[in-house]
Order: sequence, then structure tokens, then C-alpha cells
Amino acid sequence: MGPRKRILVTGGAGFLGSHLCERLLAAGQDVLCVDNYFTGTKANIAHLLDNPLFEVMRHDVTFPLYVEVDEIYNLACPASPIHYQFDPVQTTKTSVHGAINMLGLAKRVKAKIFQSSTSEVYGDPDIHPQTEDYRGNVNPIGPRACYDEGKRCAETLFFDYHRQHRLRIRVARIFNTYGPRMHPNDGRVVSNFIVQALKNEPITIYGKGQQTRAFCYVDDLIEGFIRLMDAPDRLTGPVNLGNPVEFTILGLAEKVIALTGSRSKLVRQRLPADDPKQRCPDITLAKKELGWTPKVPLDDGLKRTIDYFERLLSEDGAAAGPMPQPRPARKR
Repeated sequence: MGPRKRILVTGGAGFLGSHLCERLLAAGQDVLCVDNYFTGTKANIAHLLDNPLFEVMRHDVTFPLYVEVDEIYNLACPASPIHYQFDPVQTTKTSVHGAINMLGLAKRVKAKIFQSSTSEVYGDPDIHPQTEDYRGNVNPIGPRACYDEGKRCAETLFFDYHRQHRLRIRVARIFNTYGPRMHPNDGRVVSNFIVQALKNEPITIYGKGQQTRAFCYVDDLIEGFIRLMDAPDRLTGPVNLGNPVEFTILGLAEKVIALTGSRSKLVRQRLPADDPKQRCPDITLAKKELGWTPKVPLDDGLKRTIDYFERLLSEDGAAAGPMPQPRPARKR
């Protein structure tokens, strides 16, 4: 291992951020976790607090941050439709102002910086599977645009800082990811189905359930993050990171019912506006440049995720009862 690096993880108390912090600490790195706890929780990082190489700061990335670091992973942004549509203006600010502030920090301290972008930049795609050179089919004024266009603008900023200031950047486009520490009420399909199945409640299918998604287990995704950050500087990205094996939403629901032994029945609701009918990554670039492919089969990953939610439900009923609304962000 080389010299210890000081690494900033924004959104470090979130689902992906907490797993990344854990992985970096295991590699002996010095980690600064920054989060405003809008969707992240202290419970996700409680087990890391005794590590002397781990530091936590409550901070909103829409404000500048002045720290000394060697690398930055910018993960800060609500990522589920329920959370990012709750305060859409703040969601856009987090993506755009947050990117400007973190890029400014990286420029000042000459840090390498990673942007967690998203498959949502492809919108409701016209080509399948999606390659990195596909420019997308996004509705700029729809209810999902605060997230989709915010992330697209963040990518623009990253590449302009790279061209204008020679900043060392990495951009990953993340496809559907699941695993322990997902928010039980984030409205995403895996957590929704598992919580509903464990409580023997009706499982909600939107439309006919024939829309497809490709599900990547969180440990595989974090491995992709590390490999991309450690890649040669010529590999700026964007690089698709996700599992190229497709499943229908209906098939996923049936699999979750079988794995949990649930008595849940399927109920159908109208498809939400701008919900993509197909979403699957072409990961040829990640395979070639990073030697990366997902390893964890869906059944194995689902079992680990189900175990996590079973513990969560039994410990404090966190997923029981009505959907808790996130705290509204302060308007500015």
C-alpha cells in the first residue's frame, strides 16, 4: 500500500457513502465523512466512529467547504424519487452548487475528484443497453428533471473544470444498486418490495411490471468506484457501473416473495410520469479499462439485503408505519 491518503466523502452517511467509507478505512485511508443527514443517517456510520482514521462533519455541500484532502468522492445528493422530488429546487442546488463547491475545493488543494453521476442522465432511453456515448432522452421540465438535469449539469461542470483547469476527474454513471443500509422508505423498488414482503403487505407494481431494471449489489459497485478512482488520469469517464443482467419488475417482486416466504399479494398502480421502461448498462468500457464486472448474483445479494431489513424491522420498527417525510431543507 502507498502513503495514506486523506479522502473526503460527501454524502458519506448515506447508503453508498457509508459503504465507501467502510471500504476506504479497511484500506488504511484517512476518511472525512461529510453529510447534512437529509437522507443519510448516523446509524449507517455508527460502527465506524471508533476508528481513529474516521472523522465526521455535518455540512451541506451547497455551501463551500475548506478542508485539506488528497481525493474527493462527491456522492452528496438524494437519489430516490421520493426524496429528490420532496424539495426539487434543493435537489438541483445540491447537484449543481455542490459540484461547483467540490470542484472549487479540488482545484484549490489539487485533489483528484470523483463524481457519482447516474443512469438517470439517459432518461427514458431510446437505445438499449445504454452506452456512455448515448446522449439520453430526458424531459427537462418533468417531475424527475431536478435530479436528471442536475446530474447532467454536474457532469458538464466536471468536464469543463477538467478542460479549463486540468483538474483530475472521474465520472461514474451508477445504475440501480441495492444492499444493506438502503433507506426502508426511499420508494426504490428493492427496498419497497422487501419491506412490503416482510410485513406481508400488498406489493405495489407500477403498470404491468414489464419495465426492466438491472440490479447491482453495493459491494460490487464500491469496487468499481475504487478501481475508477485509481485508474490512470486519461480515464476521466463517464463510465457506466451497474449489472448488465436485466430483470422485469414483476420478476423481481416474485423473487422477493419467494425468498422471504411472504404471503403478500401483488397490486397494480398507474406508471409514474417519465418512468423509464428499460434501464440496463453496457459495461464494455468498465470491463476493458477497469477489469470490473459485478460478481454477486441477484439471489445472494437479495438474501443479504433481506437479512438487513429483517434486523431493522425487529430492532426498532424503523420501516413500520407511515412514510416519514424528510425534513424540508432551508430555502435560500
